[in-house]
Amino acid sequence: MRNSVEFQLTGNYALFTDPLMKLGGEKLSYQVPTYQALKGIVESIYWKPTLLMVVDAVRVMNRIRMESKGVRPLEYNGGNTLANYTYLRDVCYQVRAHFIFNPHRPDLAFDRDEHKHHNIFKRSLAVGGRRDIFLGTRECQGYVEPCVFGEDEGFYDVDDEIYFGTMVHGINYPDETGREQLEVRLWHPVMKNGVIEFIRPDQCTIVRQISDWKTKNFDASNIQSADELWAELGGE
Repeated sequence: MRNSVEFQLTGNYALFTDPLMKLGGEKLSYQVPTYQALKGIVESIYWKPTLLMVVDAVRVMNRIRMESKGVRPLEYNGGNTLANYTYLRDVCYQVRAHFIFNPHRPDLAFDRDEHKHHNIFKRSLAVGGRRDIFLGTRECQGYVEPCVFGEDEGFYDVDDEIYFGTMVHGINYPDETGREQLEVRLWHPVMKNGVIEFIRPDQCTIVRQISDWKTKNFDASNIQSADELWAELGGE
């Protein structure tokens, strides 16, 4: 696939929070990462508002294991409270993703250089990403490195199908949909031989509006190309 990247994602712990289990102050992780969590990781490797990152598939390499911990989260009115968070432990995934140009950002059409962005993306991946990688929540540090999707042996390679019920797929932002609304998407993932093939965001049929939202505008007044900045600094 054009503009594709493949990488391995590892970490000691992960917490892809199930929102239904969050209402009482506790947190319970989904068994597998959500599309939105992986999209956020891809954007931590490299992101520009010109691009839309699309996650194609995730391969679960290690056995799904969970561990509960007693924590003392801060309360909004001050002090601490007690809660149990249930994390995924010793996670390893292979991820395949690609990018397209955002059709809802015509103000950034001047930055649609496919070759440039793909090469920057690969260089950023080779050094572990441009920003910190975390697996669902900030306390779960993650690490990325290039790989070949499908190589090496995974724990679930011989399992035919595993169903995970209804899960959050991701969030619809106005600059990615053209609608001035913040929406949440749901879907029914199935893992086949250790691989979950994601449907595209526009293929999700269960969508619920959260709130109204407006897109931030980018133009020549608040964005500058790297070439222009380099020239101003006296580069040749």
